[in-house]
Amino acid sequence: MNSLLIGELSPEQPSFEPTKNKELVDEFRELRASVEQMGLMKPNLGFFLLYLLHILLMDVMAWLVLWSFGMSLVPFLLSAVLLSAVQAQAGWLQHDFGHLSVFSTSKWNHLIHHFVIGHLKGAPASWWNHMHFQHHAKPNCFRKDPDLNMHPFFFTLGKILSVELGKQKKKYMPYNHQHKYFCLIGPPALVIFYFQWYIFYFAVQRKKWVDLVWMLSFYARMALAYVPLVGLKGFLGLFLLVRFLESHWFVWVTQMNHIPMHIEYDQNKDWLSTQLQATCNVHKSFFNDWFSGHLNFQIEHHLFPTMPRHNYHKVAPLVRSLCTKHGIKYQSKPLLSAFADIVYSLKESGQLWLDAYLHQ
Repeated sequence: MNSLLIGELSPEQPSFEPTKNKELVDEFRELRASVEQMGLMKPNLGFFLLYLLHILLMDVMAWLVLWSFGMSLVPFLLSAVLLSAVQAQAGWLQHDFGHLSVFSTSKWNHLIHHFVIGHLKGAPASWWNHMHFQHHAKPNCFRKDPDLNMHPFFFTLGKILSVELGKQKKKYMPYNHQHKYFCLIGPPALVIFYFQWYIFYFAVQRKKWVDLVWMLSFYARMALAYVPLVGLKGFLGLFLLVRFLESHWFVWVTQMNHIPMHIEYDQNKDWLSTQLQATCNVHKSFFNDWFSGHLNFQIEHHLFPTMPRHNYHKVAPLVRSLCTKHGIKYQSKPLLSAFADIVYSLKESGQLWLDAYLHQ
């Protein structure tokens, strides 16, 4: 840590940053200690094993459908739906391993992370780590959270940034219509037209050869399994359809907790305040838990990034109680309302940009 040392504070200088709530920091540390004593940081390996098996089962079923019923429309679409579920659920599972929340040692988490994201999804683990850890450190903080890189070239996000962009008379897109074109260039296109090529560029440019081998094993497995059944053109059509469906699933779920929330430059607030202003929850249900990979508990996930996801609902009442005590808004909403709020927030920020652009 010596290379990071700036200097020693003089005795008369405060030892706590004025932008942070010391009482809240101390109480969250107490909550963290209580959570560990309650065993909520310990994973249930059986849960994750069953989760992996259900992904593999759907993967096999998708192949069996085409093998059994041939290349007609209904089997083709059913297989595509099953494969998109495989991709989405494997995405949530790799997220668990990437956060080191499954095994007690980082070595095993990293190893299985390579298998799940590389062999089951065809993406590099190093790329995910590089992007996702920045997001967790400073969620919804412009220029620090890479998930906000779509601002301002495709969308204008948040009230403050949108007004700022309007005052600067900058217009890269017709932002006042962004709630409409989001449905055209957001969910349908992100995975197919961005992630699909960028992950290869990332792996090669950074010389992540181990990641590249894992990725190629995914494409080889898919081609060997499906080209004999549906031909090369059929396989390419199936693959693009799966990525198209997966892209919708991924975008709506990952953005419902963040885009409608506060977006601004980093204000250097304490950990709990930073996470709560940038995240919200979606109500618990069996379907919501499965569909979102338990990211409907986004607040708890951001506060305790290494906590196994099956324990989020147990710590949620404790987090809500702490938020209530300190007057911090704890939001939880129905799934469809969360989806709708993405569109509403884009419409609002687009209108704020237009007003500032025309009148300020």
